[in-house]
Amino acid sequence: MDTGHTAAQGREGAARARPARRSPAPHERQRDAERTKARILDAAVQVFSAKGFDGARVSEIAERAGVNQQLISYYFGGKQGLYRETGRRWRAYEAEAVPDDLDLAEQVRRSVRASVDPCFGGRLLAWEGLADTGQDDEEAQERNARLRYEAERIRERQQAGEIDGGIDPAALMLIAVSAGNALAVYPHLARGLFGADAVSPGLVDHYARQLAQVLTRPAAGHPAARCAPGPRT
Repeated sequence: MDTGHTAAQGREGAARARPARRSPAPHERQRDAERTKARILDAAVQVFSAKGFDGARVSEIAERAGVNQQLISYYFGGKQGLYRETGRRWRAYEAEAVPDDLDLAEQVRRSVRASVDPCFGGRLLAWEGLADTGQDDEEAQERNARLRYEAERIRERQQAGEIDGGIDPAALMLIAVSAGNALAVYPHLARGLFGADAVSPGLVDHYARQLAQVLTRPAAGHPAARCAPGPRT
């Protein structure tokens, strides 16, 4: 029996049975690239949130994302570009999750919930403040313009009697941003005060409602103020 001939026939049959390999289509490559970039961004937010920009290592981000370190340079141009992209992703998410046409109370509640989302990292804002160099670069100018816009929105609400007009809109904006990120920035204080983990859904919802109530007190004489209950005795 010619075993060599039989084996060759078997290999040929198996080769015919297997589907021929093909190169991935452009849309498949794009989809894979987007998934890879998303994994890198998720990992970057976690590492940047825990260690800040200076303390974060590209190698750790790559390891956490399960990718080759060189892909961070390929997709984002390095650590600085990756950090900027995390900020852009946060702003895009915030614009979608907290649109301008919501009433202020709902905006506050949604902002608190977004701040503790580990995929976006409210702690990044605190790290940026600690590392602030006072440089007025393009990114800082964009942030300042956004803050001034939000402060002007508060002024409009004050003029409409929705919020107490006795507070400087810029001061109220800073208070709102700081308090809105408190659970993410001060989890140890929240745990000590409330006896619960700062990211537990029950505490997040409770704190969001309480903060909204504090920040949205209407001006004296406004119909909503006249309907508000008085202090308990």
